[in-house]
Amino acid sequence: MNTSHHSKQRQVLTPLGELTVARSAQGLSGIWFAEQKHHPGVLQAEVDERDPLLNEAARQLGEYFAGQRKRFDLPLALEGTTFQQAVWAGLLKIPCGTTLSYGELAEAVHAPSAVRAVGAAVGRNPLSIVVPCHRVLGRDGDLTGYAGGLDRKTALLELEGVLIQADA
Repeated sequence: MNTSHHSKQRQVLTPLGELTVARSAQGLSGIWFAEQKHHPGVLQAEVDERDPLLNEAARQLGEYFAGQRKRFDLPLALEGTTFQQAVWAGLLKIPCGTTLSYGELAEAVHAPSAVRAVGAAVGRNPLSIVVPCHRVLGRDGDLTGYAGGLDRKTALLELEGVLIQADA
């Protein structure tokens, strides 16, 4: 399905596991945990440990995991439908340390009746962490699906200072 144009890739080690970071000529095109849902599989992209953009992405991810970076400053090349692009742009507006429900995100992208479609687009976000899909919660603040796994979603939110209610 994804004939994506990832030209280069490299691995980045994080406290939550290894990430594959990929780029196209236009910018960062993918960040995936190894076994996450909707992973594109084996990339036909050259491994390049010296690529300046991939190295800058690795550096910024390192700062993020060290608690020293709240926003990423990287050129993004997100490939998706017009609707997916709108939802991903909405995700980019959620500040670090805050969360939205899927319903609130649907309102924010002017699709209040399309909560399920918004949820599906969130799940297909190709840029884990940098496009912060982990900041979207269920209606009652529930930790609903995260392609990288709910334990990672919890860890990312805790890193950002969001307190997660444990089920009593």
